Formats: sequence, C-alpha cells, structure tokens
Amino acid sequence: MPAILAIESSCDETSASVCVDGAILSNVIANQTIHEAYGGVVPELASRVHQQNIVPAVQQALFNAKVSKNDIDAVAFTRGPGLLGSLLVGVSFAKAFALARQIPLIEVNHMQAHILAHFIAEKKPSFPFICLTVSGGHTQIVLVKDYFDMEVIGQTLDDAAGEAMDKTSKILGLPYPGGPLIDKNARSGNPDAYKFPEPQIPGFDFSFSGLKTSILYFIRDNVAANPNFIKENMNDICASVERRIATILISKLKKAADEYGIKDVALAGGVSANTGLRNLLTETGEKNGWNVFIPKFEYCTDNAAMIAIAGYHKYLKGEFIGQDVAPLARMPF
Repeated sequence: MPAILAIESSCDETSASVCVDGAILSNVIANQTIHEAYGGVVPELASRVHQQNIVPAVQQALFNAKVSKNDIDAVAFTRGPGLLGSLLVGVSFAKAFALARQIPLIEVNHMQAHILAHFIAEKKPSFPFICLTVSGGHTQIVLVKDYFDMEVIGQTLDDAAGEAMDKTSKILGLPYPGGPLIDKNARSGNPDAYKFPEPQIPGFDFSFSGLKTSILYFIRDNVAANPNFIKENMNDICASVERRIATILISKLKKAADEYGIKDVALAGGVSANTGLRNLLTETGEKNGWNVFIPKFEYCTDNAAMIAIAGYHKYLKGEFIGQDVAPLARMPF
C-alpha cells in the first residue's frame, strides 16, 4: 500500500499530489499570475515563483490527504520535458525530500504522465489504445501498448496546436493565458462563420505554422477594411479558429484509429480542456463506435496527480533512480 508524494514543476504550475495505493488523495496546484503582464511564461520568473510555492504546495497536499511526511514511501517527480529552471526546482526538492527520508526517487516523463492521467479515473482505457496528446508545446498521436510502452506515431512538424491558439489570442488582443479565453468566446460563436485552410500533411503528422499565418493575414486584412472587425466578430472568429484546429486534430486521430483498428481512443494534455475539441471527439467517437476517454478538467492541465499515478505504476515495477539525477529540458519519450 505505497504512499507516494508527487511533484510537478515543468512550466508555470507548481503542483503536489499524494497517491496511496493508486488512489489520488490530493492534488494541489499553485498557478503563477506574474506572467500575465508579459503575455507569456518568462522562464526566470517561473523558476523563482516555483521556489516560493513548492513548500506550501507540498504541505497543503499532505494536509489534504491526511498523510504525514513520515508515511511517504517514495517521491515521484517530473524530470522533463519542460523549462530547465522550473524543472530544477521540482527535481531538487524531490531529491532533498527523498534523501532526508531515505526513500526511493521515481522519475516521470511529463508527456507520458498526461496519458497515464486516464488511469486516475474508475473508467480506464484498455491496452492498446490511441491517445491524442495536445498542449502548448506538444501535439502527438501515441499508440499506448502498456503503461510505459508507448510509441509516437504522429506529431507536429513545427508548432503545437496549443501554440496556435495562444498565437491567435495574441493577434486578437486577448490577455494571457489566451487559450481558455478562445474557448470561452467560441461557445457563443458560429464555428462555420469563417473558413481557414487545413494543412495537407501525409501520415499522422501535423503542421500548424501555415494555419497561424493564414489567421494572421485574415485578421490583418479584415481590420484594414473595418477597424472594429475583431470587436464585432470576436466570438465567431474564436469559434471558427477553434473548430479548424479541432478538425485537424480529430481527422488525424480518426485516420490513426482506423489504420490500427483500435476503438479505445483517449485525449490528454492541456488543450484537452478545450470544450470544442472535447465535443468534437465525443461526436466522432459516437459515429465510429469508439470508447472515448477524456480526463477531468483538473487532470488535463499540468498537475501532480498525473505524476503520482505514473509514479505509482513505476513503484510497482521497482523503477527507481539515484540521487545523481538531473532535469532534462528535452526528455526522450
């Protein structure tokens, strides 16, 4: 009945979670509002705020779980990928905690953890399944054969889907973080109001750089003709952009599911919180007889619960790492 403390600090959320025998008892997330003034994450500021948040987040996670630090059997942490300075704070804390308690360390790949977040819920996908993992920095289609036997069969060749949403929000003058605001405005808009191109990329790979450029030119030309164009059409623009990104993602996912003959299909990553994407996946799943798996909102964005569940399954396999471990900004999948 292992009790695992998990730490996530890959970007700008400081998170701590406690998992006991595979059950998540707490999941504390401390967000960083300091980046709003800069329109994006400033790595140096992120690492400094992690230093301020890490101890309170862990204390709160232990308190919420009603677990003492003396009861912890192992510490799981995000080793990468992510911002090096941010990762360093989480890795250093995990190493110190484990060393002080003389308990094992468990390294976790951030992207694999997003996929394994599906094993927090009671309804779990069966192996093998296909997972579309979408975030601000990654867009991947992954064939999941076992907990840690995963194959990336498709990925973005340039920009990520989440980055395309963030760029659109900046073009529209929306404050950071823009992704949730795109989603919010899109709910009141017409997704068929404007048409944006779909990249013709072979196989299961993606490309969003061309789409970003087309959105930029579309906004520029319409604002030149009508300075109030954005204000008057904000909801329809957001809905149309969101729909195009979602259709690009889901069309590739369907192609992969069809080719591999797999009916268990999952969604993961920060952008999996997007309402339009979730709805389109659900609709597509119903049409194709898929078993669709979408995490709760709290497990979509960066969080330590997904690190905890990944750490739990590594604990069962006895996969521990030594104190000489260092963070990896780019970590092999």
